[in-house]
Amino acid sequence: MGIPNVRPQLFSGSAVVVGYLLIDDMTANEQNALGNWLMLTAQVLSTNAFYQQVQQERGNINNTRGLNFNKKNNFTTSNNNENNNDDSKQNSEIAMLKKMVSALQQEINNLEKRI
Repeated sequence: MGIPNVRPQLFSGSAVVVGYLLIDDMTANEQNALGNWLMLTAQVLSTNAFYQQVQQERGNINNTRGLNFNKKNNFTTSNNNENNNDDSKQNSEIAMLKKMVSALQQEINNLEKRI
């Protein structure tokens, strides 16, 4: 999944539009819960990106994808033999994320039914 290749103003403006669209169909508590969830998601992304930048500046990693954390607390990049394991691991992670998205969609549908 990638960030769309649009102007920064449009990218930021789309968040404003989505936010305004969401507030009409939710109670204050629902808005608060969703807002906190989105902020937590943003914090996870920001923290991860910042830590990757720190590691790159220190010269500990060259590539931010396919990293493993070894027992000595150092990052190592995957070699070709490990790529198949990485692919299956990524596939299982994708399957898990799809299940999470499905569960969230079901919860959204349940909330919509209550309104």
